[in-house]
Amino acid sequence: MSGDTLPALSAALAAGRAGARALLERHLAAIDDPQGEGARAFLSLDRAAVQASADRQDLLWREQRAASPLAGLAISIKDLFDVAGEVTTGGSVVLKNRSPAAKDALVVARLRAAGAIPFGRTNMTEFAFSGIGWNPHYGTPLNPYERSKRRVPGGSTSGGAVAVADFMCAASLGSDTGGSTRLPAALCGLVGFKPTQRRIPREGVLPLSTTLDSIGPIGRSVACCALVDAAIAGEPIRVPEAEPLAGRRFLVPRTYMLDELDSWVAEAFGRAIERLAAAGAIITEASVAPLDDLPEINRLGSFSAPEAAYHHRAVLSLPGTPIDHRVRLRIERSSGMTAVQYVELGERRRLFQQAMLAAIEPYDALLMPTSPIVAPRLEEITEDHDFFRLNALVLRNTSAINFLDGCGLSIPCHRPGEPPVGLMLAGGPLADSRLFALGQSIETVLA
Repeated sequence: MSGDTLPALSAALAAGRAGARALLERHLAAIDDPQGEGARAFLSLDRAAVQASADRQDLLWREQRAASPLAGLAISIKDLFDVAGEVTTGGSVVLKNRSPAAKDALVVARLRAAGAIPFGRTNMTEFAFSGIGWNPHYGTPLNPYERSKRRVPGGSTSGGAVAVADFMCAASLGSDTGGSTRLPAALCGLVGFKPTQRRIPREGVLPLSTTLDSIGPIGRSVACCALVDAAIAGEPIRVPEAEPLAGRRFLVPRTYMLDELDSWVAEAFGRAIERLAAAGAIITEASVAPLDDLPEINRLGSFSAPEAAYHHRAVLSLPGTPIDHRVRLRIERSSGMTAVQYVELGERRRLFQQAMLAAIEPYDALLMPTSPIVAPRLEEITEDHDFFRLNALVLRNTSAINFLDGCGLSIPCHRPGEPPVGLMLAGGPLADSRLFALGQSIETVLA
């Protein structure tokens, strides 16, 4: 896997050991593999356009005029980002008749400017409203782990994660409202990043929740995510220097984040904490009162349901509209929230943020399992009550960081052959660069 990270691929292109077109053909072959998940991971792909882009980038590399380390590398695009001339459907059939986008979303335009190749539209949970990755319209891409057992990929950036895992692209661009980059990354054995929301522009992105939506990458390494994040943020495209772990202070929230862990997650996370401590990190496990208050704060639901109801009100009101009934049920729960309660939720979030930032101020970062459970099998979500229970559980830890308006980085911490488990490194607003610096050292220790 290390040879297929963005830094390794970029170095091969720079040295002439590989070509952008040759790499692209590897991706296309993986998509076309009849035993693979290409048909479910991708909703559309303009092959002629991406091949022409790869040829242009090969010429620029030969002339030593490549725009950045991302030049010539294929980055798949979640189906909620506008790409000029394409229809943005948000994983839904009800939006298929929208007009094609007049221009690229700003983050897609920034990837193009960096020389990256926007590579197809990847499948996702309809309207990005689930952490499971289920899509009844286009099929659910199967998790790369124990594929014959038909495990879910995690969502909502389901196709993007499976595409990276199967090397159908070099990295993926996704969104994260409650965990939608970190969760599929964790469940598929990859790295996923949720940035501080304000750092990445959302112009040209189909919204779920304007309060919580963030734009982030999924890759095969921390450095992969750092490069894509820098590009879409409009920052210098580089990887922050790794920060040593010795003497760094990490807080593991004792309750809430560690409740209901399955045995695979508990064992993998416990081993990871032991290895980090052996590397010199100072690990403190303690209760964090604001986190324990979250269930009561969100007793009527969070921001996503009422804001999704607003954004999609036109199609939701049409009789017989073919929307996934599970997505519709989650959105309709917002009908119980009054305007006063919505405003109250905003105020309680503000107080939660104040209390959390005070609680974590003495520490360099938080550590917790990304998901309390490994990827369920499709047969485990057949009934709606099981789906909603497991969906809430997998989103629990990641969504707390969105509510904080913080940033989070999920890094694999399982052993080879075991179900994928993610360790989440998290911090408050604008701690993004610090997480990438620490994350590289954590990744090395856990490798």
